[in-house]
Amino acid sequence: MKHRNLISINDFSKEEQIKILDIAEEFEKNPIQKILDDYVVATLFFEPSTRTRLSFESAASRLGAKVIGFSSSASSSVSKGESLNDTILTVSNYSDIIVMRHPKDGSARYASEVSPIPIINAGDGANQHPSQTLLDMYSIRKTQGTLENLNIAFVGDLKYGRTVHSLTMALTQYNTTFHLVSPTELKLPSYVKRHIKDKNLAYHQYTEMMDVIPKADIIYMTRIQKERFSDPMDYEKVKNAYNLENDMLENAKDNMRVLHPLPRVNEISKDVDANPKAYYFTQALNGVFVRQALLATILGAK
Repeated sequence: MKHRNLISINDFSKEEQIKILDIAEEFEKNPIQKILDDYVVATLFFEPSTRTRLSFESAASRLGAKVIGFSSSASSSVSKGESLNDTILTVSNYSDIIVMRHPKDGSARYASEVSPIPIINAGDGANQHPSQTLLDMYSIRKTQGTLENLNIAFVGDLKYGRTVHSLTMALTQYNTTFHLVSPTELKLPSYVKRHIKDKNLAYHQYTEMMDVIPKADIIYMTRIQKERFSDPMDYEKVKNAYNLENDMLENAKDNMRVLHPLPRVNEISKDVDANPKAYYFTQALNGVFVRQALLATILGAK
C-alpha cells in the first residue's frame, strides 16, 4: 500500500482493509510512535470538518509528522479563484501526502490524477468517505468481535450519506444483511444497492426505525444533511424523520451498538449517551488509530 491513493474504499482489497484494522489495533495499544518525523502531512479541507480533520492532524502529530493546510476554502487561494489543479500541484511541493475534503463528487479522484504524491479522500461531496469507512469497520469489529454475518441497520440520510455509501460497499465482502431505514426521498442510491445485489446479499427497506431495532447488531444513525439539499423546503419535510431515544433500545440485542459518524443534530437524543449501547464517541476516538495506520502505511513506515 506504500504510496497508494485512497479515494474509494474499493481501492484497497479486503486483505488490505484488514491489514489497516490490524495496524490500527497496534496503534491503539501504543499511540505515540515517532515514525514520521521526516514527513509533512497536508490537510486541505475545502468543506467544514471537526472530527475528520482533527483526527487526521492528531494522528499525524502522534506519529511525529508536521501538519500544514487549511480548514476552509475561504482561508485559501481558492477564494481568489485558484483551480483545484493548481492548489494540488502547489501543495504537493510542500508535503509528502495530502488529505483532502471537497464538496464536489469526484474531486478526490481528479486530485489523485494530477498529484505526484498520495491523496487520501476525506470526503468528496455525497460520494465517498473511505477513512471513515475503515474506522467504522474497526468499531464494528471491536464491538462485535467480527465483521462477518452481521445485521447492519442504516438510518436516516442514505441518499447523500457518503459514509453509508462507502461502508455498504465495504461490508458486502462480509456476508452482511442490510436494513435500510429512510424517508422515501432519501433512499440508498441504486448504484450502491447494485454492490449488494452483485454479492447476492439481502437488503430490506423500511420507513420506520422501530422495525429494525430488535434485528440489528449495529444501528448506524446518520444526520439529515441540510447542506446537500438544493431546495430548503425539501429539507424541512424530512429533517426530523428519525429520533433515537433511550427507551427505544429496550428490545435491542445485548450486543447491539449505536454508531454515528457525527455531528449529530437531533437524530439521537442525549439520553442515549449514557446507555452502554451508545458507541459513537468511542467510534470517533477510533478514527485517530485508523488514520495513524493509514498515514504510516501509505508513507511506508509500517
